[in-house]
Amino acid sequence: MRIALGIEYAGCNYYGWQTQSITPTIQETIELALSEVANEKVIIHCAGRTDTGVHAIQQVVHFETSSIRKSHNWVLGVNSKLPKDISVLWALDVDDEFHARYSAQSRTYQYLILNRVSRPAILNGLVTWECQELDLKRMIRASKSLLGEHDFTSFRAVSCQAKSPIRKIQKLEINKIQDYFIISVRANGFLHHMVRNIAGVLIAVGAGKQDETWVIDVLKAKNREAAGITATPDGLYLIDIKYPKHYSIPKAKSIIDKLM
Repeated sequence: MRIALGIEYAGCNYYGWQTQSITPTIQETIELALSEVANEKVIIHCAGRTDTGVHAIQQVVHFETSSIRKSHNWVLGVNSKLPKDISVLWALDVDDEFHARYSAQSRTYQYLILNRVSRPAILNGLVTWECQELDLKRMIRASKSLLGEHDFTSFRAVSCQAKSPIRKIQKLEINKIQDYFIISVRANGFLHHMVRNIAGVLIAVGAGKQDETWVIDVLKAKNREAAGITATPDGLYLIDIKYPKHYSIPKAKSIIDKLM
């Protein structure tokens, strides 16, 4: 049978999602816990692989198993085997057509910036700190140029293996709550470091280091070097993956709902 899981994790202590020679990774940690509960080897497939230091409010995975467990037993059992910075939120029986990655219609990331003079202590590693005052209106105006379908070559990592740099940003919103700036991006897919590079460009505009029209120049350049510094992974969260309604995948909350 095929089971889908919602996973929450803080990526600070892991070398990204995907199992690799460097350990620990989030995938291998979850697979070890699942295999113990299922009494058989389990391989999971995720909606979107996250990099070192990146977090998830709701990652979605699926796996195949011959073991029969009630949904709450998967949740409680696997959580009892996981470290405290990874948690299974829910478990759901799905049909064989469901695939965590290929059934997804869109993905949403949020980038959280703490904008104040003093560095974070309690949220160290969980937010990106910017000490220079940011101008929300400048950032919002600049971000409009990124909406829609574009060639995002300037916003992809040099090591990105995607066959095409064309992506469609369906929503890009920037909000401020107290000292926090939240950049929300929903797209049909993302390139390697795409959200972090978008955040880096918008932070530069908000801090007055670049003009608002610079975003257009960066986009047109189709050159990674044109975009400047990649923002840190600390403030990046995979928030939600949208699937067709008939799969009944639970909707995730915003990062602010979690922190406030």
